[in-house]
Amino acid sequence: MSFSLKLTALTFLAVLIPVYWRHYGPGNFLWLSDLGLACTVAAFVLESPLLASMAAVGILALELAWTADFIAGGRLLGLAGYMFDACYPLYLRLLSLFHLAIPPAVLLMLWQWGYDARALPLQVLLTWAAFAGAYLLTEPAKNINWVFGWGTEPQAVMPALAWFGVMCVGVPVLVMLPTHFLLSWGFPAAGR
Repeated sequence: MSFSLKLTALTFLAVLIPVYWRHYGPGNFLWLSDLGLACTVAAFVLESPLLASMAAVGILALELAWTADFIAGGRLLGLAGYMFDACYPLYLRLLSLFHLAIPPAVLLMLWQWGYDARALPLQVLLTWAAFAGAYLLTEPAKNINWVFGWGTEPQAVMPALAWFGVMCVGVPVLVMLPTHFLLSWGFPAAGR
């Protein structure tokens, strides 16, 4: 990877972090997609198959869903609806286009370096830490990582802690494990 591309990726992150911090607050960095962006940039800069694999197993499916929703104008899943809401400043929406870049960047790194199966347990631990941080440190109204309910609103069907448990089991089993199997099948094992 060229030095100029690495510098560009780091510069983007250096711009995004203070802008998001000021507008959304520090809790926003608990979103899996924001953690995945940091992991993707770190993988790119350090040329780390493990970090690229963690980003892939952790957020590739989620970013592909965001991309599909963006292409549908934010009406398919509601994930990218804010991109079409003029209430959000244009510069914030432009920064959020990183969601479109992550899938090809991660897949390109896996194609070059292979998939490191150690990523699954490490990404599950990182996800649980992000979920715990969002549950304990953020407001339910923000519903970061949907730890308080599906979508933008906290749920009222079950106790909040039960929902949190559902997310801690459901996301690894229903999203990360199938992604891990697909990546293990579709890419060679990374050399360590």
